[in-house]
Amino acid sequence: MPIRQPSVENDRRRAQLVDWLSNIEIVAGIDPVVASADASFRRYFRLQSADNSFIAMDAPPTQEDSAPFLRVATYLESMQLNAPRVIEADLDLGFMLLTDLGDRPYLDVLNQTPSCANQLYGDAMATLAQMQRRGTAYQALLPPYDEKLLRFELSLFHDWLCEKHLGLRFSEQDETAWQVLCDELVANALDQPQVFVHRDYHSRNLMQTGQDNPGILDFQDAVEGPYTYDIASLLKDCYVRWPAGQVRNWALDFYGQLQAAMQALPDVDTFLKHFELMGVQRHLKAAGIFSRLNHRDGKPGYMADIPRTLEYIVELAPRYEQLDFLVALINERCLPELEVET
Repeated sequence: MPIRQPSVENDRRRAQLVDWLSNIEIVAGIDPVVASADASFRRYFRLQSADNSFIAMDAPPTQEDSAPFLRVATYLESMQLNAPRVIEADLDLGFMLLTDLGDRPYLDVLNQTPSCANQLYGDAMATLAQMQRRGTAYQALLPPYDEKLLRFELSLFHDWLCEKHLGLRFSEQDETAWQVLCDELVANALDQPQVFVHRDYHSRNLMQTGQDNPGILDFQDAVEGPYTYDIASLLKDCYVRWPAGQVRNWALDFYGQLQAAMQALPDVDTFLKHFELMGVQRHLKAAGIFSRLNHRDGKPGYMADIPRTLEYIVELAPRYEQLDFLVALINERCLPELEVET
């Protein structure tokens, strides 16, 4: 994850964090070193001694609500999944001390050693199947991935990438076609079996670990939602791309795991449709968020990932005529402008 340069406010927060940590015996006196920063306002510091390593999270309470992180962390621990355990927390200050899952994100390992992909994705899919199976006890406690949220996420592409970044103006006919498409994608999501959804299950948020691989990060936005959302996030990753045939084979492997655990599972053709159209919704959302991060938050580093993200949608064109308007929009108006920028 990109590390932002320190600011006066960040330095003040760091001093507060050091003071807070000084009262926790197991890390008192250890100097925190920046580990990473994510797309939100959270920052992470590593505290390492001869015997142990910990992560301190700085989440400014005026900008980040840490209560969901704490709550979902307890759910994942109860499910016996490998996620950071919260050792100490002060929600008023926005500080947490966590166990450390290491410094080997899937993305780094996959880029360095692509031959590891089958093993890493196999572990990630097995863990995801466990999360969905064991998560039935907790999913009703999560916010719903409902129509309002789905439509808001789709609007990010329209408002932030098309209008704000590219300066595109939709005609009345375009707006009608866009709404028809949104209706299709929302219905696809809501018609699916609803499960415990991590909501950001991909190569930047999974850590290769020596035991119980993978370690799971950034789970605070978990919801009760479509059973294909997380597998689409994992296999149609905005940060690393695999051949479509390989993605389909992995998706079918995951379907086989669901067959052993889920009652009333849709047939395989319906699963693939759910999976592929769910990916469209996620990729539109992601492209919009990347543009918003650039324009609203001053974080341009994700803009280079937008073409890869949109190309997942384009490759579906031969199989889904309901995507005709969107594919034409991407091919004729979005990608050419994005290519000019690079």
